[in-house]
Amino acid sequence: MFEKINGTITAPKGFKAAGIKAGIKKSGKEDVAIIYSTVPAVAAGVFTLNTMAAAPVVVSRKVAEKGLASAVVVNSGCANACTGAQGLADAEAMAALTAELLGIKAEEVFVASTGIIGVNLPMAKIKAGIQKAVTALSEEGGENASKAILTTDTFGKSCVYELSLSGVSVKIAGIAKGSGMIHPNMATMLGFITTDAAIAAPLLKQALTEVVNVSFNMISVDGDTSTNDMVTVLANGAAGNPLIDSANDDYAAFTAALKQVCTELAKLVARDGEGASKFLEITVSGAANFADAKQAAMAIAKSPLVKTAFFGQDPNWGRIICAVGYSGAQVIPEKTTMAIGDITIVKQGMGTSYDEQALRAIMLEHDIKVSVDLGVGTTEATVWSCDFSYEYVKINGEYHT
Repeated sequence: MFEKINGTITAPKGFKAAGIKAGIKKSGKEDVAIIYSTVPAVAAGVFTLNTMAAAPVVVSRKVAEKGLASAVVVNSGCANACTGAQGLADAEAMAALTAELLGIKAEEVFVASTGIIGVNLPMAKIKAGIQKAVTALSEEGGENASKAILTTDTFGKSCVYELSLSGVSVKIAGIAKGSGMIHPNMATMLGFITTDAAIAAPLLKQALTEVVNVSFNMISVDGDTSTNDMVTVLANGAAGNPLIDSANDDYAAFTAALKQVCTELAKLVARDGEGASKFLEITVSGAANFADAKQAAMAIAKSPLVKTAFFGQDPNWGRIICAVGYSGAQVIPEKTTMAIGDITIVKQGMGTSYDEQALRAIMLEHDIKVSVDLGVGTTEATVWSCDFSYEYVKINGEYHT
């Protein structure tokens, strides 16, 4: 078992972090972060499937392939995407400078960027910011690091969990950013995880891939998959637990706790969707398989008609059923049921009588659950999303300007 504890990304043993103001963001807020393991760590990463992947993703994929890393350097305010050879050179320079200042190898540094696409990094500010961040590294720097990775987010996203592996206390911590351009396929969505668990690199990669598929890949704000998405994890073994080198009980316990961290962060990203006034939990059950359940749930989550209906507090269930129907998932219409909250409003594929006042009260709430049974099998999937508001249009209409 595991339990949530207070702390930041530096809660696991052997980690330091910093977040500083380098002048990249027009707001003047924190915009360069570094997360650093003071002892060598194994690493894993999962990255965007967008074919226009940003330069930092290209650099970080190579780091993940080797399975060893000791640091993550992040900037916000500029995505360094669609920037050609210069962008790749700049991402490599970020890794090189961070490595030089920390006394490690450049290929042991993950690089991440988030912000406006198609703009080159202001490298003078970036380099000065990295130097400043390295100087500021401390075990108390986690909160500022979580601030420095944000863009249109309205709050920082972090959590820490503690568990026991073979009687040894181990911690897993994570921070994330994401508010718009969220529809991960490994949202812009960045996640960074630290742990003092001792685990072999191949199993760390296996665990991360497994949990990302049921956490970060189960959220959608606007249906757009970013050029910069990534989730990375550093595991330095400082806790001193026996090395996890097989899929044993400790591996299962570690993976369960990692899933909890990723799921909590993913929900926070969906909850903080740009301009969101509703947090939607959409569960599709009765599916032939997980892929169908996710496909149907994602169709609901991505539908502009569904999202605007929830913003308007309109229980227009026809839009939800319509999304299920075009999703491509196998469905038996005459066996399909649907509910909003605990009120069933569709039975056997048709509208049914319900307490309108009770449903109206549910639609006024911030957190709303939608459930659909496809009537085919026994598999289910849950997706987390939000509504579309006037503010979403305003934020994205004015984003570049």
